[in-house]
Amino acid sequence: MSELTSIGFNPDLGRLRDMLLRFAILQLRDRTEAEDAVQEAMLASVARIGEFRGQAQFSTWVFAILKNKIIDTFRSRARNTAARVYEDELPADAFDALFTDHGHWKKEDRPSPWGDPEATLAQNQFWTVFQVCLDNLPPATARVFMMREFLDVSVDDVCIELAITKSNCGVILHRAKMALRLCLQNRWFDEKGE
Repeated sequence: MSELTSIGFNPDLGRLRDMLLRFAILQLRDRTEAEDAVQEAMLASVARIGEFRGQAQFSTWVFAILKNKIIDTFRSRARNTAARVYEDELPADAFDALFTDHGHWKKEDRPSPWGDPEATLAQNQFWTVFQVCLDNLPPATARVFMMREFLDVSVDDVCIELAITKSNCGVILHRAKMALRLCLQNRWFDEKGE
């Protein structure tokens, strides 16, 4: 066990599980699916502990496994939705009731707007640029930022987990935000002409 500890293995799996679960619930918005994803990630990390090289913290490695499990869940949802067959098919004239005699949607039955595909693409591109900016932060700074801002870990818990003071945490968060702001200004907002 001391060899694993020396390469970043954290035996406090209960605390790690809580952080993983918080992240998974945030992403999946379904507690049951989140718990399943976390369990699969933790089991996979234990089963593949020999693959852990210690190039990152153990918790970071498990988070990477969890991210893949979350992506798998999203893909599974998409497949299940596409493959779903409605057992109780509507009568043929049920759709006719949604339209006026002129073939237009009845006001109360109109489908909700799908949004602007170009805006959705731009939003996805923004997050790609954001990830590049985040990757350019020093690893310790990025970790503090992600724990606090994305995983919503309390400042006290961040400080305990990383063995830093509250004032140090505040300075790191400020520097991370300023670096991200500058990077996004240069790589996104100036590029977009905004």
